[in-house]
Amino acid sequence: METLTGNKIDPSKILQTGMGFFASKTLLTAVHMELFTILAKRELAGKDIQSLLGLHPRSLYDFLDALVALGFLQRTGIKETAMYRNSEEAEMFLDKNKSSYVGGMLEMANNRLYRFWNDLEEALKTGQPQCETKNGDKPFFQEIYASEDKLREFLKAMGGIQMGNFMAFSKKFDFSKYNTLCDIGGAGANLSAQVALNNPHMKCISFDLPPVAHVANENIEQLGLRGKVSIRYGDFFMDDFPKVDVITMGNILHDWGLKEKKILIKKAYNALPDGGALVIIENIIDDDRRQNAFGLLMSLNMLIETPDGYDFSASDFNKLAKEAGFAKTSLMPLTGPTSAAIAIK
Repeated sequence: METLTGNKIDPSKILQTGMGFFASKTLLTAVHMELFTILAKRELAGKDIQSLLGLHPRSLYDFLDALVALGFLQRTGIKETAMYRNSEEAEMFLDKNKSSYVGGMLEMANNRLYRFWNDLEEALKTGQPQCETKNGDKPFFQEIYASEDKLREFLKAMGGIQMGNFMAFSKKFDFSKYNTLCDIGGAGANLSAQVALNNPHMKCISFDLPPVAHVANENIEQLGLRGKVSIRYGDFFMDDFPKVDVITMGNILHDWGLKEKKILIKKAYNALPDGGALVIIENIIDDDRRQNAFGLLMSLNMLIETPDGYDFSASDFNKLAKEAGFAKTSLMPLTGPTSAAIAIK
């Protein structure tokens, strides 16, 4: 079909996006069943996968070959003669035994977010979260912090999905004029660890609530960074930020509304010396709000998950940073849709 200008148009993108939950749930199900972790050990025939995962024969090959067509599996042979193995991306990022595993976020999407997003229309009309609190259950993070196993799993998941960005930041940012850093909401201390590993002169602090301190300490011990990274616990709304040269926040600001964003940025400003840097690592939305679809969709996820949270553009951040007193701002692309928004005092 052609328009009046002669451009060919078709409904492919509409159908692909509208029915995108087909592909999404197929991938999420494979991650939940640990298919990619199993295939990381060796390639397997369909019948072997069926046995290991307890699958019914009816749609076995439709399921596996859909993952081939989507680019997550590779295959030789066909149906009964087929042998399946991970794609390069699945091998790197979906094997639970690798430090590069990002599937923790997908596990949370499968276990929680998938069903909550069914109520997006209600969220858009009411402005209210659609997560556990909607039905009077405990908030997700309250549940997480009440269970040692759940907390460890969550911290590993969040650390994994951000690891590439933390590594990129630690190598791209110019630390030559700085000596100290504090990561606010540092969770498992992954950002602090990467900065210390790639910038030997830096002394880092990972700052978060008390329940995560022992997990962060374990990570630092395993990496041999005791003396380079220290763990300090507290509430970033109630307690003062440590006095350091660089303050970082990874996926912290988007959890909160405008009032809380302003408080955290101002607290960072007050803790920094002249020339000090505040670095916000998030899915920063492009100023024209046309390109970073993931950042915009993540902002909708903040509607689903939080009372007031939202993602923001570089210009949004620049305005808040300058209102707090910062002299200049810049944007550093990291990996995929993620960037570092930087403000210098």
